[in-house]
Amino acid sequence: MDYSISVQHLSVSYHGKEAIRDITFSVKNGKLVGIIGPNGAGKSTLMKAILGLIPKDTGSITFNGRKLKNVQKKIAYVPQRNMIDWDFPITVRDVVVMGTYPRLGIFHHPRRSEKQLAEQCLEQVGMKNYSKRQIGELSGGQQQRVFLARALAQGADYFFLDEPFVGIDMSSEKTIISILKQIRDMGKTVFVVHHDLTKVEDYFDDLILLNKELIETGPVRTVLKPDVIARAYQTQTSVLHRMGVGV
Repeated sequence: MDYSISVQHLSVSYHGKEAIRDITFSVKNGKLVGIIGPNGAGKSTLMKAILGLIPKDTGSITFNGRKLKNVQKKIAYVPQRNMIDWDFPITVRDVVVMGTYPRLGIFHHPRRSEKQLAEQCLEQVGMKNYSKRQIGELSGGQQQRVFLARALAQGADYFFLDEPFVGIDMSSEKTIISILKQIRDMGKTVFVVHHDLTKVEDYFDDLILLNKELIETGPVRTVLKPDVIARAYQTQTSVLHRMGVGV
């Protein structure tokens, strides 16, 4: 199939208040996709609804033509950092080993091969020397790199990251986006909730622009235009030019 993920007429509400409405789009295989929009636009809601983490009012989602329940083991999700208990007494390597659990099943313990895979994934994100540290001892950027290593250990086909660059150092951000591009080049599909418009042209292939509803979707050059962005952010085109959008 040409399309990795297809979302049709997706709507979600919280306590009777509409969060996103009638979202429809399709993304081709092997794309690095940025989900952008103003604060409160429903970016994280969209991602969580696609993953079945929150109930939807209407809509359907398929992954290469298959339903979520049939591909869950092939989906890796990295939530926002504030959703994670960083005080939990677990080492960096054990966090990454957890990525192998979907393949092992609940009654099987990780073997040497899973632990070696974890070390390889940590090396790929530049965190092998931290494998014995407690996860809470790391910086924000290091923590995000560890969770990306866990996603790599899972052997996923679909990667979802919710605001992975918030509160991290530039070195880690560059490392993460480089790894995500490598994953994309392997034919995987990667979704990233993102807020910095000045970097989307360098980071992503496609964009999904939201403000409760779908404003525009497609290649970056199609979406990242002042008149299109202004429709979502309700901001004057001149202001967007100063931000570097469309310049």
